[in-house]
Amino acid sequence: MTVLVAAPARLGETCLPDGRLLGWAEWGPPDGVPVLLCPGAATSRRLGFGAGVVDGLGVRLVSVDRPGLGASTPAPGRTFADFAADIRRLCALRGLGRPAVVGNSQGAPFALACAEAGAASALALVSAADEVALPEFAPDQPADLRALTERAVRDPFGTEELLADFDADAMWDLVMKGSPDCDLAVYRDDGFSAAYRRALAEGFSQGAAAGYARDTVLAMGRWPFALHAITVPVSIWYGERDTSHSPDNGALLATRIRGAHRRVVPGVGGALLWTHSRQILASLLERADCHPD
Repeated sequence: MTVLVAAPARLGETCLPDGRLLGWAEWGPPDGVPVLLCPGAATSRRLGFGAGVVDGLGVRLVSVDRPGLGASTPAPGRTFADFAADIRRLCALRGLGRPAVVGNSQGAPFALACAEAGAASALALVSAADEVALPEFAPDQPADLRALTERAVRDPFGTEELLADFDADAMWDLVMKGSPDCDLAVYRDDGFSAAYRRALAEGFSQGAAAGYARDTVLAMGRWPFALHAITVPVSIWYGERDTSHSPDNGALLATRIRGAHRRVVPGVGGALLWTHSRQILASLLERADCHPD
């Protein structure tokens, strides 16, 4: 099996106007078509995708640490709108223009925030964490997930405190226990597992889980987006065996975004970003106007 993951070609931090740093990693040609990655839960900028693909497609893939994770300065109480504003500033400072954006897993609602704010030319939501706080999903949720979701809506700061003791090992165990065999074959591959575990260690490297906890509360709560008002092309990708990201593999989500194209891929679960990198990127480039200004 070929696992499409490689070490970054370039690493750095960009200073925002307020003095905070945003950490980033890049793959592919520096003058390539910009594609920005919002990574999954608790993973740092280092876990990209599309090794052996981005160069051939001419993609400059840029992965960004959200505040409080990896190399990015914490921003307690931050919102989705704050993140989108950070990305707009980063794109201006690094000459990314209005890039296409990929949101993986818990990174998906942050990618949607970029689209709503006009900071994205197209979206690919891959194994997207869905808006589980929607009342339509409550009857089918396991009791423990429903309780956590309700608490995130009712008491977001208390929920952040509840998650404050989470760490890289706990996240690894959670993913391994919740993944089907087809995904475990990817995650337990020696090269991939080393890269994944390093990205998790960096995600928690600031000595607390505050960044991850804030991300989780935002993602699990009610989303503030006007999804129907998003006008850029949106593709929604799920593996048919994915049981952890969306109760209906994005069926309801696709109806809420005008013109969204949903694809459910047979034989794979939540590892879709790495098993189908070429298809995801090629489709995104076809639909995006994402050349730098």
